[in-house]
Amino acid sequence: MQADEALAPESATGELTKTAVITSSALDDLLTSLAKDGFSVIGPTRRGDTIVLGEIGGTRDLPDGWIDHHAPGKYRLEHSETNRVFDCTIGAHAWKKYLFPARRRLWSASRNGSPASVEFQSEESDTPPYAFVGVRACDLAAIAIQDRVFMGGSHPDPVYSKRRNTAVIIAVNCTRAVDSCFCASMGTGPRATGGFDLALTEIPHKARTAFVVETGSPRGAELLSRIASRPADKKSLARARSLRQQAVDDQHRTLDPDATRQLLLESLNHPEWKTVDERCLSCGNCTMVCPTCFCSTVEDTTDLTGTAAERWQVWDSCFNPDHSYIHGGYVRKTTGSRYRQWITHKLATWKDQFGTSGCVGCGRCITWCPVAIDITEEVRAIDPNGRKVGPGRRK
Repeated sequence: MQADEALAPESATGELTKTAVITSSALDDLLTSLAKDGFSVIGPTRRGDTIVLGEIGGTRDLPDGWIDHHAPGKYRLEHSETNRVFDCTIGAHAWKKYLFPARRRLWSASRNGSPASVEFQSEESDTPPYAFVGVRACDLAAIAIQDRVFMGGSHPDPVYSKRRNTAVIIAVNCTRAVDSCFCASMGTGPRATGGFDLALTEIPHKARTAFVVETGSPRGAELLSRIASRPADKKSLARARSLRQQAVDDQHRTLDPDATRQLLLESLNHPEWKTVDERCLSCGNCTMVCPTCFCSTVEDTTDLTGTAAERWQVWDSCFNPDHSYIHGGYVRKTTGSRYRQWITHKLATWKDQFGTSGCVGCGRCITWCPVAIDITEEVRAIDPNGRKVGPGRRK
């Protein structure tokens, strides 16, 4: 597994990195400042017995003092005595719900008078710019993947591009991992190495929480200049490294991205696909919570009078039988074939398509699978002796 590295003198974008220490009250000042600038500030917040992403008014809305526990098919939230602001890792929500909405109207049309008189109206994105607070390293990697999907081709998505280019990202480095995490083996965490404006590492204290802050862009440096801070000393930096390393040491699930790709491409007829067919509900939960899945379809609606129509883009899933329907029938008729399509695309052919694995090791698909199917264990089932992908979970 990757060990945590010292804070680099330069960010991934080549901008000079500055490190500082701020208090939770300074963080609150920053969030207030962003709201005054017109940003919709989005962060993790507690709703009932779960952590969701939603609009927050300040640090008071963050899940201070709450901790999450994950296992295959299980999720639990409980109060903690640590009083850390970001002790929770990730919830079912991924940041893609704001950049790539689950449901979006593409256009509307209306007919006034004669049948030939139809007026079309395209939809413009009227949402305020977003400020994302508490973005984990795995989710930063997922956003970078979706950037390639929606902005990297010859026809970039204008709505995604606008939301993405105006977004402020305040990342949080993980200082603990949960049972379903395996980002360290995927090279996507637990420390954020780029793609952010500011990155925080929470340093718990008895009196008040502090954060080691790393700037990742000129905009991040400007944001830091707005609030009270002090230069990060060697002791604070060492403490931050130690806490981030703990998140690496906590992880016991692993995947080897390169070996897994080769294994899956050689195992398209493996009997494990029939085994998973008997367990998988084809519910699509894994694709809905996955921060990189991007499948969508369109729905056309009309009113009862036939004078107005709308076209909507909605999330879709490769577990939906209709997803593979073409003239003459379904391409993937069984649940096992649909699961094979998902995992093989995610861990193998995604790299051929976009240059990276489609999995960032966040573990959401493991936690929110109702029958506790574990993507890492499915790879092990195909290679039980670890000849290609190495040994299984660390004890």
